[in-house]
Amino acid sequence: MAEYFLDIEYKDITYQEEEVNFKEFECCTFTNCNFSPCTFVAVTFIDCNFNDCTFSNAKINYVAFRTVAFNRCEIKDVNFAMCDKLIFEIAFKDCVLDFSKFYTLKLKGTSFTNCSIVAVDFMSTDLTEVVFEKCDLYRSEFAKAIANKADFRTSYNYTIDPKTTKLKRAIFALEGLKGLLYKHEIIVK
Repeated sequence: MAEYFLDIEYKDITYQEEEVNFKEFECCTFTNCNFSPCTFVAVTFIDCNFNDCTFSNAKINYVAFRTVAFNRCEIKDVNFAMCDKLIFEIAFKDCVLDFSKFYTLKLKGTSFTNCSIVAVDFMSTDLTEVVFEKCDLYRSEFAKAIANKADFRTSYNYTIDPKTTKLKRAIFALEGLKGLLYKHEIIVK
């Protein structure tokens, strides 16, 4: 049975490889914590906030994120694809997510605000109604994704092939059209 922790604030902790395993955190706040050394097993976060935390290269294969907010976190090269998909709800603000993977996840309604999302794998991901607000999407991959009603208006550096990505009623700014036309070698000035 998992250990249960409710409404606790954690600050300035560097967690070791198995330190958070088999634990459930609810309504907890983590500030300036380092999870990079972790290999997560059977960990659940419910209504938690991560502020100024580092997850880069952490192995989060067996984690449940249920209504979790990441603020100013470094989450480089993290594979979210094997997370628990039941009530998977996350939000990112001012985060670095470079080289991370969301392959095949349902991210419907997720918000990414002012994030670096360089070379992130969104292949076959459900991005319906996702908001990418002021995000750098350089070299991120959207093949076979569903991005219907997604909002890309204020984001930049994306290249999305409308032939391989569902974009019905997705929103783009006029200056972002070149990211949709790159494959056709059309120049927009």
